[in-house]
Amino acid sequence: MKPKIQVMAKYSKKSQEKVKENMEEMKEGKLKTGTGKKVTSRKQAIAIGLSEARKEGAKVPKQKESSDAKKSTSKKNS
Repeated sequence: MKPKIQVMAKYSKKSQEKVKENMEEMKEGKLKTGTGKKVTSRKQAIAIGLSEARKEGAKVPKQKESSDAKKSTSKKNS
């Protein structure tokens, strides 16, 4: 039998609440992007929620570097 290991939460309660609020807004059709268009993607809603939580100072892991940024730097180096 494996011992139970406690894992710290990756996201704070505040950031989880923000994402939950944004998901509900998206389902209602009220969530908008920065350009004013309606959010249709679940991933977009999560990203917006985490971004807003980050601005409010909640515990959110750092953003990963986009794949486009990695590609452009690798081209420059070669």
